[in-house]
Amino acid sequence: MRSLRQFDLNLLVVFVTLMRERHVTRAAEALHLSQPALSHALKRLRELLNDPLLVRTEAGMQPTPRALYLLPSVQQALKLLEEGLAPPERFEPAKSRRRFVLATTDYFEEVMYPTFLSQLLAYAPEIGFSVELITPDVLSEGLEQRHVDMVVGLDSQAVLPVGVSQRPWMREELVCLAARDNTRVGEALTLEQFAAQRHVELADISGLRPSNIDNCLTQHALTRRVISKNLNYIAAARVVALTDAIMTLPRQMAERFLPILPVRLVAPPEELPSLTMTLIQHELYAHEPPIVWLEQQLRAFANGFLNNGLANKE
Repeated sequence: MRSLRQFDLNLLVVFVTLMRERHVTRAAEALHLSQPALSHALKRLRELLNDPLLVRTEAGMQPTPRALYLLPSVQQALKLLEEGLAPPERFEPAKSRRRFVLATTDYFEEVMYPTFLSQLLAYAPEIGFSVELITPDVLSEGLEQRHVDMVVGLDSQAVLPVGVSQRPWMREELVCLAARDNTRVGEALTLEQFAAQRHVELADISGLRPSNIDNCLTQHALTRRVISKNLNYIAAARVVALTDAIMTLPRQMAERFLPILPVRLVAPPEELPSLTMTLIQHELYAHEPPIVWLEQQLRAFANGFLNNGLANKE
């Protein structure tokens, strides 16, 4: 037999069909080919395999010993190809026990995750989630090595590792938080007044994100003083409540502190950008049915979250 590189694999389908039909016209009809095309394919098979394969006898066309010897191997090869090329199995959330690992922000975990999980469990009762912090290792290695399925809620990134992609997910209005007795700020701030305040912010645990707020101030030849960088919103909000510093954060998160801390909302400068949250994943696994399903659920939840007035969308 000649090199496989010289062998048209479509001829294997012709071979199996001929062995089954043992009739050129019927094989051509089964393959939706013309009889001349099928006869040409048989000629090519005979040349490549150096064997007549089918011979006319008193009982009709009969396979040669060589053809009968090849048939099981060819059938098995075609079966393996069909199985390998078949679409991946459909993900069935109602039956799945898949555990997803999400790396996410305080905002998503506090504001959205409990409701998101409770809604999913109503029709996917056996699935589970693990929630982790977003770290540089998650973005550089965790996604590629499948330690994390998706990064949820991180602000848009200018630079990400090779193979890691981000897609816009939802936007949230930013507000400022100040202590109730903070006399340094009124109900709203201009950009100059904003820059003049002392600030509390969250530490950038991702290791990649430049501060969009600082970028905005730089564009207007302004800077600010950050007196405290905290790992979570509640600690940062408590610092705000006890000092004359302000904090800039998503509205839905800020409103959670109003009943429990002596703080108030302050309108930020119009120039500040909104929070553009993303879904980040590795392209190696982005088309796997469970990951496609997870992204669809997150997008549907975000749309409902916004449409129900729970967050503000630009």
